[in-house]
Amino acid sequence: MTVSDPSTSPIILILGPTATGKSAVAIETALAVQGEVISADSRAFFRELDIVTDKPTLAARRGVTHHLLDIVEIDGHYDAISFRGDVERLLPKIEQRGHLPLVVGGGTLYLGALMRGIFSGPSADEGLRETLLAQPLARLYQRLEEVDPTAATKIHENDRLRVVRALEVYELTGQPISELQKKARPIAHPFVPFGLKRERDDHRQAIAVRVEEMFRRGLINEVAHLRRSGLGPGHQAYRTIGVRETFAYLDGEISREQLQEQIVHKTWALARRQMAWFRNDCGIDWIDITGQTPRVTAEEIVRKYNQKKGFLTVKPR
Repeated sequence: MTVSDPSTSPIILILGPTATGKSAVAIETALAVQGEVISADSRAFFRELDIVTDKPTLAARRGVTHHLLDIVEIDGHYDAISFRGDVERLLPKIEQRGHLPLVVGGGTLYLGALMRGIFSGPSADEGLRETLLAQPLARLYQRLEEVDPTAATKIHENDRLRVVRALEVYELTGQPISELQKKARPIAHPFVPFGLKRERDDHRQAIAVRVEEMFRRGLINEVAHLRRSGLGPGHQAYRTIGVRETFAYLDGEISREQLQEQIVHKTWALARRQMAWFRNDCGIDWIDITGQTPRVTAEEIVRKYNQKKGFLTVKPR
């Protein structure tokens, strides 16, 4: 690939709901244009959380440099402010090598920090957060509608984490999070976002197939090992879909069949929440990948990027 001016070339964002093949498409795109991938997967940041997050293996990465994978200990914490800072640190280094940065993932909180901006809000108050998390979600959402109706219209009533965070900010600052967010600004770097989507039935089937493959690869053993290593409810990584449910299976509370059904159901619910968030951004160029290979999708991304910006020359393959 050649880049006419690396310092001003827009970065490519490849986003979309879970189970739309973003990782494979990103690798094919990076191979075509000499790119480097920056992960925006909200759980792939954590070490040892491999199978349950369907993290691309070293072999699957095919020599493409990946950033922000395995950067946080399993009992650690990582937030959107840290992510934005890491991305801003990585971009010039990648560009100095003459490579194109590709930000890839479905973590809406982290993508939002780039695309919509993020304000420097108060750090989490663990005591307050635990108190809020212990309350019924319907009650929390009703409280949010009272103190910050603007935020309530933008946060899904089933999105417990964002409802809790909005209430936490209000309690700690006395200001609605929607007012503080007005000070946020997108990342100071041009970007072109491409969204991957599937037809509804194909998407649900893809989720079922992926979960089945995760079980085949050893999901239960992975989570059991992490539990023995100290992973528990107080850790951010514990909130990954498949972890809490596998704990219940290990405790004999649900069957293996129920475990698999719960993971599929919750993954589909996550995909729907992600799509609801993405629909609020009109600047995304959506690509329907139903029945399409990752390489064909990557070629479409490069073609559309060239039409928009004209910077890329595809490397022969």
